[in-house]
Amino acid sequence: MAALSLKPASRFSVTDWHANSNLISSNAERQRTASHQIRQEARALRNETNNQTKWDEHDNSTRFVERIDEVEKWRQVLNKCLSEVDAEINALSEIRDEAERALQAKNIPLDVAIECLTIRESRREIDLVKDPVEDELHKEVEVIEGIRKALQQKISEAFEQLCLLQEAKHQLNWDQRSKTETVEIDQTCLSLNKNSPNISLKVDPTRVLNGTTTPQEWEQFSRYSKDRAEAECRTSARLRESIALTIAQTNNEYEAQRVAVEFAFRKRIHEFERAQTELKWQEKNTKEEIEEMEEDIKRLEADLREKKGPLKLAHTRLETRLYRPNVELCRDQVQYGLTDEVHQIEGTIASLKEKLVQSQDALDALYKNLARIQADIKWKDNSLSLDNKCLETRRKLILPNDRYISTSDTFNRTSNRTLSHLKSHQLEVA
Repeated sequence: MAALSLKPASRFSVTDWHANSNLISSNAERQRTASHQIRQEARALRNETNNQTKWDEHDNSTRFVERIDEVEKWRQVLNKCLSEVDAEINALSEIRDEAERALQAKNIPLDVAIECLTIRESRREIDLVKDPVEDELHKEVEVIEGIRKALQQKISEAFEQLCLLQEAKHQLNWDQRSKTETVEIDQTCLSLNKNSPNISLKVDPTRVLNGTTTPQEWEQFSRYSKDRAEAECRTSARLRESIALTIAQTNNEYEAQRVAVEFAFRKRIHEFERAQTELKWQEKNTKEEIEEMEEDIKRLEADLREKKGPLKLAHTRLETRLYRPNVELCRDQVQYGLTDEVHQIEGTIASLKEKLVQSQDALDALYKNLARIQADIKWKDNSLSLDNKCLETRRKLILPNDRYISTSDTFNRTSNRTLSHLKSHQLEVA
């Protein structure tokens, strides 16, 4: 008979067995419930995170679009402002060039005025006077120098304003290029999606770089660039108006002074012509008077010569009657008559000689006065010729300026030297 063999281990009861089965079942149930809960939560999380990711991407794309629109709007504003600055630079450059041409055009009038002053220094003797023409010429030189100074100041101001406009333009260009590049970058970012081949994970992409600005600072900077450019444009516009006004005023001032100088020249020439006519009339009359005086002197000399015969006759008669004999040597009426005749003829001769001396003195005075008149006529001819030459020289002032634009600065070349010479000469005359 075979023997029963048993395992040497503890034995569990049926209750334990059922309890173990129930425990396993309950644990499985509990784990399935927990797993189901986790699965549901995971699904909800997936749905929520997927939606959140999509909406975040959509919101950021919307923000990209809004930002691109905002930057583009400012870029267009800056482009418009840049166009206005360019137009203002061109306008200011043109008015500055016009002022430079006006300044250059004053070289000829200045040379002409100084040349006229130099020409009139050739006047001689009494004609070398400080007359209204000289005063007006000196005033013309002062007016031209004042005009040149005013125009040069405006040209300098225009140059400085052009530099400021160029700075504003440079800042606008820099800001506009930055915004253009920013728009391109944001448009590139907007065009990316999760399937794009050139996307990758980056190291610390959320870092904030040095120099990063806030939206308020960004807008403030762009607004400052725009406001500065507009302010410079307004300043430039006012300066252009001021330059145009200065050019017009200086042209009017010079034209008025030019007319005044030429009027003084014509008036002075008229005075010279009147004086010359008067002197020629005096010369003619003086020559006629000299001719008559010379004829009268000849007659006086002839009368003096003629008186010698009667005087000789009377002397001879008296001398002959001294030889009457004895008592016949009587002082009769003949004796008295001859004596009176001698005295009368001698008185006549003395009177004629005195009158002859007076006539010769008067003739000498007439000749001296005639010489003075003729010399004064020569001086007047010279002065009249000089003033007419000045008027001829000034004709170029009413011709087109482009025919007489000088290629060098004639002011430095002639004015200082000539004016100093004129002033020193005037001091010597005084």
